[in-house]
Amino acid sequence: MSSSKHPTSPHLQIYRLPLTALLSITHRVTGVILALGSIVLVWILAAAANSASYYEAMIPHLQSWYGQLFLLGFIFSLYLHFCNGLRHLFWDAGYGFELETVDLTAKLAIVLALVLTVATWALAAAG
Repeated sequence: MSSSKHPTSPHLQIYRLPLTALLSITHRVTGVILALGSIVLVWILAAAANSASYYEAMIPHLQSWYGQLFLLGFIFSLYLHFCNGLRHLFWDAGYGFELETVDLTAKLAIVLALVLTVATWALAAAG
């Protein structure tokens, strides 16, 4: 029997996940990023509490491209996790299960996380 006569089922290369599923996966990823990033932030705070020279030794790392990328990613992860967590709170209360509402709040969570990240970054640069 030729296998070409049998229909093939969709696979990951042609199947597009809905935005809610992608945001659910992203919520888990941002949770891991926040947990790992919190370890780094505690390390920074411990350096500041230990001595000024130890903290000053960390400053070049925080101001480097990889330090800035870490801080930007951490801030975005924080806001996206928070905004998506608000969606889950409403779902836990029994609101927002309509498909239009689910898609709208998913897009709103992403946009709000981006806006809050840019606002935080701008305020930090201004101050």
